[in-house]
Amino acid sequence: MTLAQVVVYLPSMDEVSTNFSESADQREIRLAKLKRLQTLGITPYAYHFARTHRVHEIVAGFEELSQTAVVVQVAGRLMSRRKHGRTQFGHIQDEKGRLQLYFRQDVLGSEAYEHLELLDIGDVIGVRGEVFRTKTGEITVNVKEWTLLSKSLLPLPEKFHGLRDVEARYRQRYLDLIMNPASREVSIRRSQIIQLVRQFLNERGFIEVETPILQPLYGGASARPFTTYYNVLEQEMFLRISDELYLKRLIVGGLERVYEIGKDFRNEGLDRTHNPEFTQLELYQAYADYYDMMTLVEDLFKYLALTLNGKTEIEFAGQQIDFGKSWRRIKFVEALVEKIEVNPLELSDPMLIKIGARFGIEIKPNTSRAKIIDKLFSELIQDKILEPTFICDHPKETTPLAKPHRDDPRLVERFEPVVCGMEIGNAFSELNDPLEQRERFIAAVNRNEEFATVDDDYCTALEYGLPPTGGLGIGIDRLVMLFTNQDSIRDVILFPQLRQEKEQGEV
Repeated sequence: MTLAQVVVYLPSMDEVSTNFSESADQREIRLAKLKRLQTLGITPYAYHFARTHRVHEIVAGFEELSQTAVVVQVAGRLMSRRKHGRTQFGHIQDEKGRLQLYFRQDVLGSEAYEHLELLDIGDVIGVRGEVFRTKTGEITVNVKEWTLLSKSLLPLPEKFHGLRDVEARYRQRYLDLIMNPASREVSIRRSQIIQLVRQFLNERGFIEVETPILQPLYGGASARPFTTYYNVLEQEMFLRISDELYLKRLIVGGLERVYEIGKDFRNEGLDRTHNPEFTQLELYQAYADYYDMMTLVEDLFKYLALTLNGKTEIEFAGQQIDFGKSWRRIKFVEALVEKIEVNPLELSDPMLIKIGARFGIEIKPNTSRAKIIDKLFSELIQDKILEPTFICDHPKETTPLAKPHRDDPRLVERFEPVVCGMEIGNAFSELNDPLEQRERFIAAVNRNEEFATVDDDYCTALEYGLPPTGGLGIGIDRLVMLFTNQDSIRDVILFPQLRQEKEQGEV
């Protein structure tokens, strides 16, 4: 088969059957090229390519590379190609940038130049040559040799522009990353943020640990768990909803500053700020309280802003946020009293539901008192908070694992960091009285609160003595949203959960 025969197989648009998509037709064309390559003895899927430089290194070091006539070897995905007689221009793209390529027939030789016709946009290639700057000022590689590294059988979207079909971006994230530099940057920035969080904590004497994801008893939060079955143990197990109870066992054991960054799972809603599988930072510090955790949060956010951006200000949701200032502090009950003009702690559940209705807040039947109060606060106050704020001192019934407030036993020493209406985390002065902890677990079960459990082993651990402890949880996904200015949690998770696509013909 000759190159001319390959061209014969290229159908015109008028010849394309309506029974096949354009993508399928192009796949057939590319398969023909693949067979031609194999006939020519050209390996379409290489084992290795020795890069001397990546694209951004060539751009940054251009002056020295061009003056010393260094021969570079660089690889990437072919994103464009245009022909001008016996020369061609193209662009390859790697993780961090694009670079122009210049192909000349008299440099490559007639055969290698002719074989360029077997390349398609989307193919991964490696090239070897010297760098120069074109008349238009673009840094370019004058290609002396090229190598096909991976033949692409499906065409890239022609008018991708970040994929206007948002769901397609999530289902085919690989295409989003190829075509949308902003998506690649968010992914890279996420990794940087997690590394910086680790660095910040390690420098302060925290040690990173791992706790079980499969647990015989879920706890540490109020949420519906995912369930599974452990065949060898012959028992039902749960994917963890929180790391908290295991991490505090480690504080009992004498590890004074611990943290874990890992996956938690809550079999609940999907929306702009919630994904059932999410990444969380949890940390615990012995001999500390929630005031110490406030200082830690302020220091962490300032550290991230300065390290990532060189300044304490960031932009999020159209707002300028300054993490160089002390965070505002508002008291949960006082703020709610100011809004509804009555103390929620003195009202029955039906009265709280009526107040919600007065403000247009629908509360489902059988909702626990804690969730009623939390929903009222969230919709009436939290959603309207813009500047970095600590919401402090929640009602006791909302938080069974927090220590009673030292000034008001109806409250607990808890705060939530909130920015632009988005809750970023949760923190307590941890309850270390084993008798009270057991009573609270039992009381929640007796109130028939959904997902309430009594963790006997955890209560036993407390009886050996938990030092005064400050605890903090921060949602990593929301943290990344904040520092990459992304409006949806799905944009900072590489593979967010989606409903399964229906087969053709399904209703």
